[in-house]
Amino acid sequence: QVQLVESGGGLVQVGGSLRLSCAASGFTFSSYHMGWFRQAPGNEREFVASCTWSGGAAFYADSVRGRFTIARDNAKNTVSLQMSSLKPEDTAVYYCARSKGLPTRSRDSYDYWGQGTQVTVSS
Repeated sequence: QVQLVESGGGLVQVGGSLRLSCAASGFTFSSYHMGWFRQAPGNEREFVASCTWSGGAAFYADSVRGRFTIARDNAKNTVSLQMSSLKPEDTAVYYCARSKGLPTRSRDSYDYWGQGTQVTVSS
């Protein structure tokens, strides 16, 4: 069955960096676009970044562009999110997701989700 398992979250100070990783299994990873979303307490789950099946194109939310980088390794079935210059407003549970179509910003475009990993940015 399809599984997405995130790792790498934790507590970091303002201005610091973290690298999240998502290990995929149960499907042909290289055939699917992938995305990262996040959800802070009391907020809806929001788009962070996505990439095409090859990793050749990437898309970012305005709030993270220039600070976050999405990348994938199709040989290892992983997709990562490198986060730098972290801010308190980046605090959230981060989820990776598999797109069922295009790598859009809409949650409805994604059919499988990981369990999430907590990122907390302290000031």
